[in-house]
Amino acid sequence: MEAPLQTEMVELVPNGKHLEGLLPVATPTAGSQRVEGPGRSCVEGEGFLPKSPSKEPHFTDFEGKTSFGMSVFNLSNAIMGSGILGLAYAMANTGIILFLFLLTAVALLSSYSIHLLLKSSGIVGIRAYEQLGYRAFGTPGKLAAALAITLQNIGAMSSYLYIIKSELPLVIQTFLHLEDWTSDWYTNGNYLVILVSIVVILPLALMRQLGYLGYSSGFSLSCMMFFLIAVIYKKFHVPCPLSPNATNVTSNISLVEIDKDEAGLQAKTESGAFCTPSYFTLNTQTAYTIPIMAFAFVCHPEVLPIYTELKDPSKRKMQRISNLSIAVMYVMYFLAALFGYLTFYDGVESELLHTYSKVDPFDVLILCVRVAVLTAVTLTVPIVLFPVRRALQQILFPNREFSWLRHVLIAVVLLTCINLLVIFAPNILGIFGVIGATSAPCLIFIFPAIFYFRIIPTEKEPARSTPKILALCFAALGILLMTMSLSFIIMDWVSGTSRHGGSH
Repeated sequence: MEAPLQTEMVELVPNGKHLEGLLPVATPTAGSQRVEGPGRSCVEGEGFLPKSPSKEPHFTDFEGKTSFGMSVFNLSNAIMGSGILGLAYAMANTGIILFLFLLTAVALLSSYSIHLLLKSSGIVGIRAYEQLGYRAFGTPGKLAAALAITLQNIGAMSSYLYIIKSELPLVIQTFLHLEDWTSDWYTNGNYLVILVSIVVILPLALMRQLGYLGYSSGFSLSCMMFFLIAVIYKKFHVPCPLSPNATNVTSNISLVEIDKDEAGLQAKTESGAFCTPSYFTLNTQTAYTIPIMAFAFVCHPEVLPIYTELKDPSKRKMQRISNLSIAVMYVMYFLAALFGYLTFYDGVESELLHTYSKVDPFDVLILCVRVAVLTAVTLTVPIVLFPVRRALQQILFPNREFSWLRHVLIAVVLLTCINLLVIFAPNILGIFGVIGATSAPCLIFIFPAIFYFRIIPTEKEPARSTPKILALCFAALGILLMTMSLSFIIMDWVSGTSRHGGSH
């Protein structure tokens, strides 16, 4: 059992790093040069970059060629998910000021978390999340990281495909002006999600290099930018409050012989009360929005793969890419939430586009926005699939040379399983909610902090140094958020069960 362990440790500390220690050494040792010879040049799953053009790349079997801009597109697309549709509802339950404070805090914490990951990877020359786990805690750390990435991203892909399954038939029906449901295949969500998976997602998922997806990521971000512009535009064209209640009030008043001026004043007063923004709100839903917002900038499984493929990589350059991606999504998140909230105020639903359907189900602009959001969600799936495939390779096929057959088979099996889940077990999304509440805080808060604490040498930063104490506090925050999320999910489940039992 000793030989495999020693081999893996040699792989984890390339380019002249000591096998026993954690401090980098300036000159490579003869032993490490022997390990990095041609016989080991194509090992798949090793998370580091070559130090000179003369050496073969290890982690991705190619020199990093992805530009700064493409890397920003890829990371921004990894951050952005369908959650942007629910942020207006979150603002309605927190108020504008509290929402802004929470969003800012989460953005800063996400940037700090990426800083911990990059600093840990720089110390030992590793460019894979799972291998950081191995370096910190051995095989259990590697398996825990790989499992968290796999579950988190499979859950994300399942939710994206579920959106395609539920929304695409509605878009087609609206486009064709079909007011009644039909049994035709092109309005069947099960057929459509399979079609989209085969025609669009699978070819992109078969790309060997994540950097090539920069173009699709840029287009995906353009679609979400269109969504944002439409939300801002609609703010100034949707009446507040929405007509149904106001229409009923005025029509009833017209039938009753009362003073019209008094009735008009009353309606105006009610309208003004409803259409007034709240700056600070605390209600039963407020606590539920905090964990949702805490996971608004999940991109950590994709950070190190993007770092691996970066042209002329450095920790400082990757941190700039991360900060810029987070800043772009921060602005988009806030503007989408603000103008969505200021359009409907307390009438906003948990899914913003559904609220617009109340105004005009056949609105051409909202139809185009739905298409844009579906496109963005579809193009995000291949980005999220890459870390899952890499994690599975780390677990099932460590130290194997690259194989196109294995590369393709893993993608096909993953997409097939996720499609089967979405089609035959839509309730599985509830289970993935629990998984997400567990794996997301691990990937964002807990793992980066404890990996940093274990990997950074005590000679460089003692255990009681300020950075390591901050890292432990960061991990404690992750545990708190995980506990909150799970408790809310359990409370929802219990209350839902009791309501269901009471109805019988």
